[in-house]
Amino acid sequence: MQIDWDHFTPWAALAGGIVLGLAAAAFVLLHGRILGISGILGGLLRPRSEDVAWRVAFLLGMLASPLLYRLAAGASEVRIDASWGLVALAGLLVGVGTRYGSGCTSGHGVCGLSRLSPRSLVATLAFMSAGFAIVYLVRHVLA
Repeated sequence: MQIDWDHFTPWAALAGGIVLGLAAAAFVLLHGRILGISGILGGLLRPRSEDVAWRVAFLLGMLASPLLYRLAAGASEVRIDASWGLVALAGLLVGVGTRYGSGCTSGHGVCGLSRLSPRSLVATLAFMSAGFAIVYLVRHVLA
């Protein structure tokens, strides 16, 4: 395995991680809620009137941010080496997994681990291990 040095962006990744960490900390401090995307989206499936506005605003901000980035930095190349059907199936499986796992990777990995949640530690170990195993199988066993 080799690192693609032309597309290796450790500073951008570090900056993104810092911003995500600060956003998660600010959200829990200001609102007393966990910044897990599946929980925010899931809260719209059984909405309470006082909850709808901030959830919709949050999700609209998530959808708008790539568009704002594109306006500021220009278009970047997007390459997906899979069919749209496979991408849709993967999204469906991720959605099912987040419901079974009581949260998504960001909720458990960023927010849960920072709160020292044992459940989030187990969930993070499980999805990271599964990801490592699938990549190994696809690249080295099935290739």
